[in-house]
Amino acid sequence: MLLRSYLPVIVFAGLGVIVGGTLAMVNGLVGPRRPSRVKSEPYECGLPSEVSRTFRFGVSFYMIAMLFILFDIEVVFLYPVGVILRAAHSVFVLIEVGVFVVLLGVALAYVWRRGALDWR
Repeated sequence: MLLRSYLPVIVFAGLGVIVGGTLAMVNGLVGPRRPSRVKSEPYECGLPSEVSRTFRFGVSFYMIAMLFILFDIEVVFLYPVGVILRAAHSVFVLIEVGVFVVLLGVALAYVWRRGALDWR
């Protein structure tokens, strides 16, 4: 009985592995191979690795990255609330979402006014 409930997931994962492996194998056999010195050099984060050893990012880069992650994670929590709202049709949940969005807006206005979003 338990296997029957997991059978679609197992079939889907198996098909994904088969299709992915087949496409990777065909790409390796048929795809063009034109190696060069430039293509074999390491390249990371939009900068060649020689530059990134001595290059220092400013504090504003990290501030914007942390704020993006913070607001992104907070907005992710709106999805489960939306599912609850759809199932319950509750005015209370709608008010909670409204308060949450207003608080996010206030926080965004605060960090914007403090200059944390200015790229220097």
